[in-house]
Amino acid sequence: MDQRDSMPMSDLPSLSRRTFGALSLAAGAGLLAATGLPRVVRAAEKMAPELAPGKSMSLLILGGTGFSGPKMAEYAKSRGHKVTLFNRGKTEKRIGIIEDVEKLFGNRDPDKNAEETDPTTPRGLEQLKGRKFDAIIDTSGFYPRHVRASAELLKDSGYYLFISTISVYKNGDKAADEDDELGTVEDTTTENMGGQMERYGPLKALCEKAVQEVFKERCSIVRPGFIVGPGDSTDRFTYWPVRTSQGGEMLCPGDGTDPVQFIDNRDLAEWAVRLCEKKTPGVFNAIGPGGMDGKALNNKQLIDACIAAAGAKAATPVWVPTEFLAINGVAIGGDLPITIPGVGESAGFHRRSNARAVAAGLTYRSVADTCKDTLEWWPKEVERRERVGKQLVADAEKAGKPAPKLPPSDKLRAGMTREREAEILKLWKEKKG
Repeated sequence: MDQRDSMPMSDLPSLSRRTFGALSLAAGAGLLAATGLPRVVRAAEKMAPELAPGKSMSLLILGGTGFSGPKMAEYAKSRGHKVTLFNRGKTEKRIGIIEDVEKLFGNRDPDKNAEETDPTTPRGLEQLKGRKFDAIIDTSGFYPRHVRASAELLKDSGYYLFISTISVYKNGDKAADEDDELGTVEDTTTENMGGQMERYGPLKALCEKAVQEVFKERCSIVRPGFIVGPGDSTDRFTYWPVRTSQGGEMLCPGDGTDPVQFIDNRDLAEWAVRLCEKKTPGVFNAIGPGGMDGKALNNKQLIDACIAAAGAKAATPVWVPTEFLAINGVAIGGDLPITIPGVGESAGFHRRSNARAVAAGLTYRSVADTCKDTLEWWPKEVERRERVGKQLVADAEKAGKPAPKLPPSDKLRAGMTREREAEILKLWKEKKG
């Protein structure tokens, strides 16, 4: 149950209706209204009793060993709370990253064992039976059957926070808030995300519905977009500060005015714990900075922050129109990750409102801090990937299996190669000339 919060924002190879719908904001109709609950329970309404000052909270994190989970656990511990993790134990066995927490094992699927091929490992949610907690953070729920099973088993607990995604929304062509129409999936029982992850958002919407039906006003739905910063294994945001630090001419899309939204993983984790302390109900877009107020961060400000983080060795940005990039086969949002043109079907993609989240206590560190910290973290991540890669090879040899073919540990998992970037820059200079 690795944390895949950032999975909703899959790379967008084009801006066609099919691609945008499939990979980002999958099609369908609103689901919250169908639950019989208010479309959005606002932060000031129907609040369950919040944690008394100085009182320790028992917090269960479903998942907890991927990207956001460890930050949630560490922050909760720093505030004196008792933390329990529930997961399959695979990450724990590989790197064992969190200490001083209770660890329970099993599978989000009630019908499977922690190690699906090993019947001696804990089965399903067995180790959670008979337990209740002051609050639960669900970082690893992707299928409604799994989420409903955990919600019903733990329904006597105080509060349930579900980490969803802004991919639940049907469209991205306009700036909108949490009341925007949600996507649906024809087969509500499917546990297949689809070849292009087109069912990811609608299935997350069904997971939201399951939590709301069980916990009523004792829950919150948090919808992040891109989750970034130190620890992000996708390298989508990391591409920009790392590429900037490599110097030379750097290809950048558009003219720098397109908006961009994301959230630092640490800001998301800390806010989630504070929501649990206050037992704040509601549905919240966990994105920013900026939004429908017209003050969205733009691509130039992001690149400027990367340049400041890189210092004297920073690259020189070369802004190239998105139309030229598309004509020459540059994948929108993929080859140049996170950045998406703020026009047409994607006009609202990076302009969703975060007003409700901010009103409920969400705060942001500066973009400069996120860029600087990501760049400082990157060499440590390269060392970690090298170490994990060697361990995977050793494990395969021990099991008598072929060694996995792994990319170089310092190769970014997203973005353009330097060779491809140079090719596009050359074509652009030739066109201008």
